[in-house]
Amino acid sequence: MLDIKVTLSQNLKQKPADESALGFGRIFTDHMFLMDYEQGVGWNNARIVPYADFALDPAAMVLHYGQAIFEGTKCYRRADGGLQLFRPQANLARMTRSAERMGMPALDEETALEGLKQLVRIEEAWVPHLDGTSLYIRPTMISMDVGLGVHASKKYLFYIILSPVGAYYKEGLKPVSIYVEDAYVRAVRGGVGFTKCAGNYAASILAGDVAEKKGFSQVLWLDGVEQKYVEEVGSMNMMFAYGNKIVTPKLNGSILPGITRDSVLTLARSMGYEAEEERLDINEIFADAKSGKLTEAFGTGTAAVISPVGTLAMKDEKITIGDGGIGKVAQSLYDTLTGIQYGRLEDKFGWIIKL
Repeated sequence: MLDIKVTLSQNLKQKPADESALGFGRIFTDHMFLMDYEQGVGWNNARIVPYADFALDPAAMVLHYGQAIFEGTKCYRRADGGLQLFRPQANLARMTRSAERMGMPALDEETALEGLKQLVRIEEAWVPHLDGTSLYIRPTMISMDVGLGVHASKKYLFYIILSPVGAYYKEGLKPVSIYVEDAYVRAVRGGVGFTKCAGNYAASILAGDVAEKKGFSQVLWLDGVEQKYVEEVGSMNMMFAYGNKIVTPKLNGSILPGITRDSVLTLARSMGYEAEEERLDINEIFADAKSGKLTEAFGTGTAAVISPVGTLAMKDEKITIGDGGIGKVAQSLYDTLTGIQYGRLEDKFGWIIKL
């Protein structure tokens, strides 16, 4: 593990006065963690410095060839004022998997985790207090070589920035409406769909904008070959409940293996639910919703945690899931998972790191 140098800001920002109006990803703290990589040298120069702009050459390879990956995790404030992280090691391990697929160097996960902890301790006062709020943590890696030509960079920058956030969806824990995208595709098996690379999200923006104009919160992506099998929503993995049975699309290389997805499956089984991973035909989902067989649908992700889905729309057809409200399965999983994250409930899985 590298030594981490710390340079504190002499010009601290004013912290938000109204935590109920934080929004998501709009405000950033006073400091950031940086670490450099150079081929033949490895990871070096780990440091915490004041939050500031980067200087990028116009020919920096990240701007042209898209070697950019990121993660998202959170720090939570307990009722006693203490802070805790939720499964950051899993996020950093997934970042290494993303890096390997993108031709980038494996992350020094030990130094990255220590840097994350030190950075959050320095920014402790930025962690909000209101229920439902948290400090969002965004680790990122980008290629830094200067020059044109499609090949892996020899230099990379890893950094972590922090943002105090409220609920991801302005509606809060209320059912959202999802549009099933039937024209565009986001990922295919053998591609980079299982990574958190910037290009995956760039590929989703147009469809997301179209869906938003139609009054929907998110897009549900189908597989890129037959365009009939459920994959994921732009910022969430999808789950469907049939009474006490929970079903989610099976990981196939084009779906992000979500940390919250894994946590919910583990938690659900421990709570007595039957949880399975299957290939899900969107036409069968619609038919099951109409017949009443499908009782709930919800998304899982770091930002939203659990987001109930009230309606699904595809082409000119729109269906209501269950009674259109929050189902008991989604509510129980949300209450239990957030209870662990905020320290209200016992962590039986070793997920929490207390700071």
